[in-house]
Amino acid sequence: MPPRRLHASRPFLVLGLLLAGWFLVPTVIKRALGISFFELQAPVHLAASHVRDLQDFWSLRTRSSHDLIAAGRDLARLNASYEVTLQQTETLRREVARLEALLRMPTLPGYRSEPARVARRDFNAWWQRLTVRKGRNYGIVLGSPVIFGGGVVGKVTEVHAYTAVVDLISSPTLRLAATLEGDTRPLSFQGANNPAFGPARGIVDYVPTDASASEFSPRRIVTSGLGGVFPAGLLIGEIVRLETSTDGLFKTGEVRLDNRLSELTEVTVLVPERRD
Repeated sequence: MPPRRLHASRPFLVLGLLLAGWFLVPTVIKRALGISFFELQAPVHLAASHVRDLQDFWSLRTRSSHDLIAAGRDLARLNASYEVTLQQTETLRREVARLEALLRMPTLPGYRSEPARVARRDFNAWWQRLTVRKGRNYGIVLGSPVIFGGGVVGKVTEVHAYTAVVDLISSPTLRLAATLEGDTRPLSFQGANNPAFGPARGIVDYVPTDASASEFSPRRIVTSGLGGVFPAGLLIGEIVRLETSTDGLFKTGEVRLDNRLSELTEVTVLVPERRD
């Protein structure tokens, strides 16, 4: 091989040797290096998140007293509404406990709500993720469901010392059991290959053939509670298109997800309660 051609191909040879060496490294070492690299990056992401919070704080300081009074009034109304909802929830909880004891049914799994601030977003064609500012230091465990006011956000897929990674329901890596609202027949929901800056969509399979939905008459789908991860009744999205599957036994369709998924700043992690 001429010296000039050998010199030009030298970077590719070095890259090939590095890739070959990386493939020979044991999986345990690769995973340890990946976790260590993430832990080294975590302080940077957390610091940037705190800086953004500080910027928001000082921008709010520029608001007039009239705006603050109006915001306080709206907040008081919301608090009053939430207090009534909490009382109703507690009443229903006691009724459920009474019926479980009367019928000798097993108690439903409980969750502890852990609010968490979003520190980083990672959206691409392969996955859509959030990094929150709480991890093992707050008792968050792998597989914990994550929700917000509009329904399901996703599921915790990685837990680190001070952070946790959440796969969004719009990510193609996440699949969960669902039902049509008001129906008990199970469906299968999965995230789709969504563009980084486009509307979030999902895919639903095994829809009964008697179901119908369209852009002008959507059907809401909720979690079914099957699988033991997500509680039943949490909103996932709306089916906006249905068509018969290739085998003709079911229908498959497109699910429109909440647009706020890409703009969330605060989420709630449902940490399963331990039972002795």
